Amino acid sequence: MIRIGISGWTYDGWRGTFYPHKLAHSKELIYASQKVSSIEINGTFYSLQSPKSYSRWFESTPDAFIFSVKANRYITHFDRLENPQIPMANFFASGILTLKEKLGPILWQFPPSFSFEPDKLENFFKLLPKDHKEASKLAKKTNLPRERTFFKGADLPMKHAIEIRNNSFLNPWFIELLKDYGVTLVFADSAGRYPYMEDVTNNFIYIRLHGESELYVSGYDDNSLNLWKRRVMRWHQGIEPDDKLTISELIPKKETRDVYIYFDNDAKVRAPFDAMKLMEKISNG
Repeated sequence: MIRIGISGWTYDGWRGTFYPHKLAHSKELIYASQKVSSIEINGTFYSLQSPKSYSRWFESTPDAFIFSVKANRYITHFDRLENPQIPMANFFASGILTLKEKLGPILWQFPPSFSFEPDKLENFFKLLPKDHKEASKLAKKTNLPRERTFFKGADLPMKHAIEIRNNSFLNPWFIELLKDYGVTLVFADSAGRYPYMEDVTNNFIYIRLHGESELYVSGYDDNSLNLWKRRVMRWHQGIEPDDKLTISELIPKKETRDVYIYFDNDAKVRAPFDAMKLMEKISNG
């Protein structure tokens, strides 16, 4: 499958542009989920949510809808993987498992100041749950109050993707580590501000489009969207683009892959419209 969507859905500037003027705030997710096929939840990055919120999001979206979830920044930005087990337990206990079959990849984004430390990163990868049952087991180590937790994990796989922003990760060893632990490298287009690599490290592709020429602001014109369409279709079919930007000589397995694409250029209300345009282009073949 190819899932195309937006990073977040609650933005004041979207009212009267993407959202109708009189649409109730409580109906925004319902509206957005009818326009795109997936949404990246980014409120989870700033604070732990509640099981009640996740349940509401589950009920507000179509049956085949998929959420990706951005992991809490305490793990990646504040603790910086020094003592990750309890913060990770709190994250997985906070209700994420109530998304059940609608839970797509977990996005782990690291700050520009976080450099490549192989041992620390490998210890982190060893903690990542491979399925909902493992996540449930980890969640039981939480120190959150019981009324804020949810532990029930179904027999469903769990996917992980990592977005880096430091040049020290331009290292083939990093790519090998990702492949060894089945973690996907995020292809993050950041208007040239952060490193960009297209090394395929797992059986799904995760793309974040932050803006073509200005971070979070600029949109993607018709030519750019056509270029992304061609790349996406090749990755989906298990074929690498001829002009791929990779740092490793490892050859990925040729197989059909799921692709998740999120537009994060929200400042000028470009994200939802760019997402819908790309959806149309891909659906038209």
